[in-house]
Parts: sequence; C-alpha cells; structure tokens
Amino acid sequence: MPKIAADGQHLTVLNLFSTDASEKQVKLLDAMREIVDSAAYEGWISSTVHAGVDKPGTANFIQWRSTEDLEARYAGEEFKHRTLPLFGEITTSIRLLQNEIVFTQAKPELGGTEISPDRDDYTVIELFGVAEEGQEDLVDALGASQEWLLDVPGYRTHTVLRGLRARGIEGKFVVNYAQWDSKEAYDAFQATPEADRAPARQKVDARVAALSTWQDSNTYRVVHTRAAG
Repeated sequence: MPKIAADGQHLTVLNLFSTDASEKQVKLLDAMREIVDSAAYEGWISSTVHAGVDKPGTANFIQWRSTEDLEARYAGEEFKHRTLPLFGEITTSIRLLQNEIVFTQAKPELGGTEISPDRDDYTVIELFGVAEEGQEDLVDALGASQEWLLDVPGYRTHTVLRGLRARGIEGKFVVNYAQWDSKEAYDAFQATPEADRAPARQKVDARVAALSTWQDSNTYRVVHTRAAG
C-alpha cells in the first residue's frame, strides 16, 4: 500500500474532481479505476482513488518520480484527447494539483501514514488558497503547530502538502490530507463550540483564518489503489 512521507522522494499529485450527481460520481470512479489499472507511464509510482462522501466527487492521490514524468503524461495524446474530454463531460470542476509533501503526523501506534482501501479511514481533504508571502506560514499553521491533534479522540493522521503548480485554480495553495477513525469522530471535532476548544486549537484556527484567502473541502473513502511493480 502507498505510504506518505515528507522525504522529498516523490512528486505528489492530487487530482480533485467534483460533480453534481451520484450517478456521475460512479462514472468518474469507473473511469479512474480503468486508468489506474492500465497505468504503465514512465515515472508513475502509485495511484489511490477516493470516492466523495459529503459531496459527489472523486480524488486521486498519485505519486510520480518527477515533474518531467508527469508533464510527459499530460502532453500525451491519450490524456489530451481521451482522458480530459471524458472527465470534462461528467464533472463540474477539475483541479490537477502538483505538490510537495512537507509534513506528516500520525498517532504513534500507526507507525506512519498509509493509504489503502484495506483500511477504514474517514479521509478529509482541505484545500486552502493563500497569498504567496503567506504560504510558508500556512504550512506551519496546518502542520508543526498541530501536535495537539494527537490527543483528539478519533484523530489518526494528517499530511500537509505545499502546492507547487496547478491546473484548475489560480495562485498559491496548501492541502491538508487527514485521516480519522470515523465520520462521527470528525463531526464531533468540528462541532466543538469555539469557547470549548483548547487554546492551542483556537490559536491555530485564528492563524489559518487570517492566512487563507479561500477554503474548500470534502470527505472521502478510499476505494482503489495500485502501485507500479
């Protein structure tokens, strides 16, 4: 199963697709599984497909050897004339995000961060827009400043990705990829009244609100994965 680490060895691509109906999500998932199962691209390492839970859509967490390998895939005839048109027909938005993993944190008993349909993670992906001069501060706010999450019931892991470049959005961005025990645990965390939140959380919330120019999120379950070799 793919492992997530801030070791600088891979280019991490997160492709986010939204749609407006559950039946279109099924078509998206079928198309993504077909692409992942037939993947034989130079420099491709792994792909993990996620199905949207709160809102119809999909996410694909992909590891590549380098930017050059990814751009070769984007320049290919199959991608330009089959893949993009197909997704364009059944989506309301397409965001192709190239990232560098800069922080990971996991409950000690987990021994790191893994993604697989064999696990039962409730996955939350948050996308934040940010001014260029604030990107590093936002990375810190979402990452190293959140050690207190280890004591939150139901929290498992989270990973912070620094956005490098993208198709489908403008400007700088940061991604937070988090795993929880369940929807109930995550919803309880989100529903905690502000006055009852720990001071460390209040400080982080204020920093994130001040630094981010916009925010979008969805929750997912992992449904399919495949790695090269």
